[in-house]
Amino acid sequence: MTSFTTFLITLLALFTLTLSAPMRRDVFVPPVLYPNSDTVWTVGQHHNVTWETNNAPENITNGIGKVYLATNYIIDLDHPLATGFDILDGRVVIQVPSVPTGQNYSVVLFGDSGNYSPEFTILSR
Repeated sequence: MTSFTTFLITLLALFTLTLSAPMRRDVFVPPVLYPNSDTVWTVGQHHNVTWETNNAPENITNGIGKVYLATNYIIDLDHPLATGFDILDGRVVIQVPSVPTGQNYSVVLFGDSGNYSPEFTILSR
């Protein structure tokens, strides 16, 4: 009876370890498709920011997305354009913020990592 009890306890311990083992997570780095280098936005307009989702791994480290505007690749972290969306949606609608006219803007998509769009133009009103 003692060896059977030891066997059951060992089996239960192995089962518990298997359940508590961390799930492997992958970093998802989806390229931003829009805006692109030909894009011209006007302050106040609404636009979709879109990104590629076809090659998403099964277990993403962070599936909650955020989009920020960057100027000269410096991200304005104090004013997100969108937050709290599923990174696998492939798009989110944003409103173009009030910024000076310039050709050095990009959007940055955060989930697992920060992916910059190509630089594009924003026109102020």
